[in-house]
Amino acid sequence: MNQEKAAEGPMPRKKYTEEFKRSVIDQWRSSGKSAAQIAQEFGVKVWNLRDWKRQYGAEARPVDGPIPQSPEAMAREIQELRKELARVRMQRDILKKSMGILSES
Repeated sequence: MNQEKAAEGPMPRKKYTEEFKRSVIDQWRSSGKSAAQIAQEFGVKVWNLRDWKRQYGAEARPVDGPIPQSPEAMAREIQELRKELARVRMQRDILKKSMGILSES
């Protein structure tokens, strides 16, 4: 039976619309349920949820938006910004390396 599946080739990837992804993340954030529970409800993988949360979950704040007044809110925002900065730097470094590899050939 495993050989039959191997002969068919890899399973096609499921494609989800951006609207679906955003609605799943909104549901996750508002429900207070775990990622595993939400993933099971919507029939997606937990790692999909985590990727979508990173992509669509962070609420975009305008540059000239209000500054948090409480020290806790300020510390939370600083922590979020540090995580985002680390992620963006890693993406940048990966792009730099791939551009270097592509330019060599």
